[in-house]
Amino acid sequence: MLHNVKNLVQIVGHAGKDVVLTQFENGNKKATAVIATNDNYKDKNGASVKRTEWHKVVAWGKMADDLAASIQKGNEVAIHGKLSYRTYVDGNGTSRYITEIVVNEFYKIARVTANVAEAIPF
Repeated sequence: MLHNVKNLVQIVGHAGKDVVLTQFENGNKKATAVIATNDNYKDKNGASVKRTEWHKVVAWGKMADDLAASIQKGNEVAIHGKLSYRTYVDGNGTSRYITEIVVNEFYKIARVTANVAEAIPF
């Protein structure tokens, strides 16, 4: 049993676009990415359905540098992290809610052959 795991997320998917790296005035860095995961199932009529979910991912500091240097649009990646929720008020005065995965660890997945994959840790 995992006693210390309170907020853990693990996903494997493909980067939907290149990672965006932002450096703040205080020197801290933030990388943002969007990772797509697919779920395949059959609907009530037996037809195959592919559903894509898009996940916002954020990394900070050295992890931000590593993510930005390693992952480009289309790369397959495994992300380990935690869920984070935040709100802000946009320019129109509307409250916006954001759910993100804060990266603790990631692995770029390199396809070696059609049946074998290798995870490359960073």
